[in-house]
Amino acid sequence: MKYFQILLSFFLLNASASGQSKDEWKSLFNGKDLTGWHQLNGQAKYGVENGEIVGTTVSDTPNSFLVTDKDYGDFVLELDLLVNNDMNSGIQFRSVSKPEIMDGRVHGYQCEVDPSDRAWSAGIYDEARRGWLYTGELNPSGKSAFKANEWNHYRIECIGNSIRTWLNNIPVAYLIDDMTPSGLIALQVHAIGKDDQPGKQIRWKNIRIKTTGLKVTETPNVFVVNLVPNTLCEAEKQQGWHLLFDGKSTNGWKAVGKDQFPEQGWTVEDGALKSIASREPEKIKGSDIVSDEKFDAFEFQFEFNFAEGANSGVKYFTGNGGPSIGLEYQVLDDKNHPDAKMGIAGNRTLASLYDLIPANKQERFVKPFDEWNIGRIVVYPDNRVEHWLNGMKVLEYVRGSESFKSLVSKSKFAGFENFGMVKAAPILLQYHSDQVKFRSLKIRKI
Repeated sequence: MKYFQILLSFFLLNASASGQSKDEWKSLFNGKDLTGWHQLNGQAKYGVENGEIVGTTVSDTPNSFLVTDKDYGDFVLELDLLVNNDMNSGIQFRSVSKPEIMDGRVHGYQCEVDPSDRAWSAGIYDEARRGWLYTGELNPSGKSAFKANEWNHYRIECIGNSIRTWLNNIPVAYLIDDMTPSGLIALQVHAIGKDDQPGKQIRWKNIRIKTTGLKVTETPNVFVVNLVPNTLCEAEKQQGWHLLFDGKSTNGWKAVGKDQFPEQGWTVEDGALKSIASREPEKIKGSDIVSDEKFDAFEFQFEFNFAEGANSGVKYFTGNGGPSIGLEYQVLDDKNHPDAKMGIAGNRTLASLYDLIPANKQERFVKPFDEWNIGRIVVYPDNRVEHWLNGMKVLEYVRGSESFKSLVSKSKFAGFENFGMVKAAPILLQYHSDQVKFRSLKIRKI
């Protein structure tokens, strides 16, 4: 009997040890020196003090990165940091530095450290590549997470194409992306100009990583940026999103005023609905297309890619004045199409409410022709409407308000009674004889 008790204890002990190994954290910093790390790109100073890694700014040098000697793919990373209030920094992950690419410039995902009033800490930036992927504006509750003049606890979770961040245990960013499945982890000291005061510091400690026993953390209440075309993750499904385009067929779409999809003007190509350019309309008789479904209060996301000099639009609440007459999120190559200089105060430029309200956008958040932009239209039950572009809100208005009516009265839509005021209507993609591609068309009712 005693033999069996000993044997049972042995198996239980091994099972317990095995369970612990699956959930084991490993330290990336020994608290004494920079073993396991090396510096790339800029000449900022890195050292160790009091069991902390200390990064110090140096004038007139590029962004500096203290990078791990190893690459990491799927992991959970946690660390604490303390930063000067007037200093910008970041935590690189799944990042790359190769001599043949930008002379070894570190590029890839970055978890933002932003003590400024903008408050985008723990947002996700794509360093030296695509720019902002998840701005702080997409999750306002995360903007209050950062603590000035205190240690802040960061958590980054990368499992497959799911990328999540937390700041002081508050969920901030939720990104779905498959561009880089593995890479370096790095601690950034941001560049400063030659006339800026050097010597500002950021400190890191308690840097640990877990690479086994991982499971995606689902938080359905956090806005998701999904950059894998024409897909929905589990959190998006729980939030009520569904696709209006499957990436393969024209199912769910038809020519405006018709019961079937147009025979000319549109095609499905490389996972996108593509309008075919034609400078001879008599040869290609294109048509606007509309969704089979109608919507009243909704949130609509879409990616679009326009050719040089192209013009198109996404329309909603169409019907008063004709099946293609309605409110329009302008899709336009502002730099190469003359319509950008027409209208009033730029109200015909990209992401504007066409001919009514100009989009207030920064150039750095606009992708040029042949690159994918992300549009978003939000219509609340009380008729508040927002236009977004690449993670930034660029305009808002109240449909049916006195100010809205005044704008309509001075526009090309003045002759249409109750313009834009139908109760529900389909989503319309405009055919304007230019090449424009649409994908990842997803919508949820509010």
